[in-house]
Parts: sequence; structure tokens; C-alpha cells
Amino acid sequence: MRIALLSYRSKTHCGGQGVYVRHLSRGLVELGHDVEVFSGQPYPEVLDPRVRLTKVPSLDLYREPDPFRIPMPNEIKTRIDLQELLTTWTAGFPEPKTFSMRAARLLAERRDEFDVVHDNQCLGTGLLTIAASGLPVVATVHHPITRDRVLDVAAAKWWRKPLVRRWYGFAEMQKIVARQIPELLTVSTTSAADIAEDFAVDADQLHVVPLGVDTELFKPAQQRVRNRIIAIASADVPLKGVSHLLHAVARLRIERDLELQLVAKLEPNGPTEKLIAELGISDIVHSSSGLSDSELASLLASAEVACIPSLYEGFSLPAVEAMASGTPIVASRAGALPEVVGSDGECARLVRPADVDELTNVLGELLDSPLELRRLGDNGRRRALEVFSWESVAAQTVAVYQRACERVATC
Repeated sequence: MRIALLSYRSKTHCGGQGVYVRHLSRGLVELGHDVEVFSGQPYPEVLDPRVRLTKVPSLDLYREPDPFRIPMPNEIKTRIDLQELLTTWTAGFPEPKTFSMRAARLLAERRDEFDVVHDNQCLGTGLLTIAASGLPVVATVHHPITRDRVLDVAAAKWWRKPLVRRWYGFAEMQKIVARQIPELLTVSTTSAADIAEDFAVDADQLHVVPLGVDTELFKPAQQRVRNRIIAIASADVPLKGVSHLLHAVARLRIERDLELQLVAKLEPNGPTEKLIAELGISDIVHSSSGLSDSELASLLASAEVACIPSLYEGFSLPAVEAMASGTPIVASRAGALPEVVGSDGECARLVRPADVDELTNVLGELLDSPLELRRLGDNGRRRALEVFSWESVAAQTVAVYQRACERVATC
């Protein structure tokens, strides 16, 4: 099949979207399909050589190191550019919509070059234009962004709540678009149920295909660093629950010599940096970002425990990578996490979300139990090998493509 894979942002080493595009596209070409990735900034840094990349440039108003920059007047060349700028200036997030509109223009000129279009989490109105042209459209919804909105609004100070609601305004667009795409992919039955509820889509539209992991890259190490805990999360996002982990680490350090490896890009003088300083744990919390795949795999395999304290997860790629690394997990009993890691005590210990007391106790118990750590790690490695692989993900995804093509052919 000739596949156009759309991704409105594809940061390679951070966030599920970029990882998904990179590995899925490779899995698809391994099966003999022709894949072209259409991506906005940040572009994927590494794709399989057999995968073509078409850049879909935007104004890139959130780029590093100058987010919320003011573009030069000569950068505003189209109505889409103007819409992107005005939405940003009125505290909204325009990228899903404006990327989809730009992608629709590009694909209109190349209608006969593709058999199917696969959107990754954008759900912009431009997809409806693509579908109207006769091209079959499939969309992946990792989880409904409405769940992020609820938690972020609740965590915001009173004066910021209207701004947070405005930022998430694109969620209403995503609901409307999702209802009009007959084939939706998602990564867990938990996400499927949440999407059906929040987006009011029919359950028959949803197809569950979990994410995969490279079990040759993510694998156990010969030695681990004693009392090292690792967490991979967007630390300044309340949804990820990192503040609860930091409080637990502050309590544990009283009676243990431990360290926390936090794989996250911290906002300078942001809430996480401030909390680390307030708790007096700056000497044992080490943050890193922009790691290569091999660096991340080595760090995961070096830890005794991986912690996922999220308040909600539609899947959790770090959980799968930790299992493949043979690293025991302590995770919140939230969202799809129990579905991903299995029942409590199988290859992870599950705790109540936001319960610092329980999180502290369970982490302490595990760090004091080398045999239990080994048992959980071995079970996790076995589960990763048996349940999660990118080859399987690609094959199951193609089956949904075929269903979308058959539907269009019979319309």
C-alpha cells in the first residue's frame, strides 16, 4: 500500500507521537509498504532510510529556544499563517488545525499517489477535506485530550483557568472530526472507552492496536545502580504526577542513599525545579533530556525501579520500555496503566494515583527486596516479548487501512 502518514509534530526522543511515527513507519516498510511521512515542526530527526519525509512548515511559534516568538511580517504568506498567528495571540493552540489544512493542500496535488492517509493525533478539520477528495482516512487517537484538559484546569490557579480552557479549545474540533472518521485507531481498551465517552464516537469506529517496543534495544543490563529510581515524564505537566514522586523521594532519602533520574526537560524556574529545591533533594535528583535511543535504553536498564506516577495514561510507552529492560515498575492504578503492565504484583506494583503515602511505602518495600525486584523485572521482560512488538503493531494497523479502503470503495 502507498501510505501518507501525517504527524503535526514529531519530536524524536520525547513524547509518544514522534516515537510512534518513527517505529510504525519502519514497521510498515518492513512489511513491504511504501510510506511517506508528512510532518510539521519539530521534524523527525531519524527515520528509516526507506521512509520519505515531506516537511510541512508552519510558523513554528513554539520552537526552542524562543517559544511564543513574534514572527516577522514577511513570514505571514497565507490565510493559514494568519490564522495560526491570531490563534496563538489569543491564547489558543492552532497547530492541529493549521497543520491539517496545510497537509490537505499538499495531498490535493498528489491525490493519485496514495492509497490511504493515516493521521497521528491531529484530528484537524483538514482531514475532512482529504476524506472528501475520496482518499481513505484513518486516524490514531492515543487518548482523548479532554482528559488532559480536565486535570490541567483543575491544577491551574484561578486566574489561569480561562487561559488553560482557551488553550485546549482545539479539543472541540477534534471531537467533531473524530465522529466523521469511520476508522479510528487507539492504543488500549481504556483509551477506547474514554474516547467513546468524551468524543461521542461509535464503539465500532475504534480499533485497539497497542504500541510496541524494540526488545533488542531495550533489554536488561548486567548490573544496576543500587537505589536508583527512574521516571520518564513531562515533569511540569500535572497529569504526569511527578510532584507526588518527588515528595515520596524526599521522604525515602531520610533513611536511604538513593537517587532519582528524571528524564524530562524542566522549565527553568518552573514548578518542578522549584519543588525539587523546596524539598531539599537537588543533590539526588538528576534530570536529562534529548537522550538518544541507546542512552535512554542504558539509563532505563541501570535503574532498580521505574516509577510512573501519572494521574492518567492512555497507554504508556515508558512502561513498555521499562518492562523490556527488565526494570520493575511502580505505577499509578490510573487510565490504561493496569492494562499495559498487568495485574498488581505481576511485573509492577500498582498504587492509588496521587497517594504519596502509598507510593512512598511501596517504593521503600521494593528497594529493600532484591528478590522481589528480580522477579518483577523478569516477568516484565517476558511480558514485553510476548505482548508488544512493532512488527505486530504494523500488521494490525494495515488491517485497519484495508478496512478503510474497502469502505471507500463501496461508498
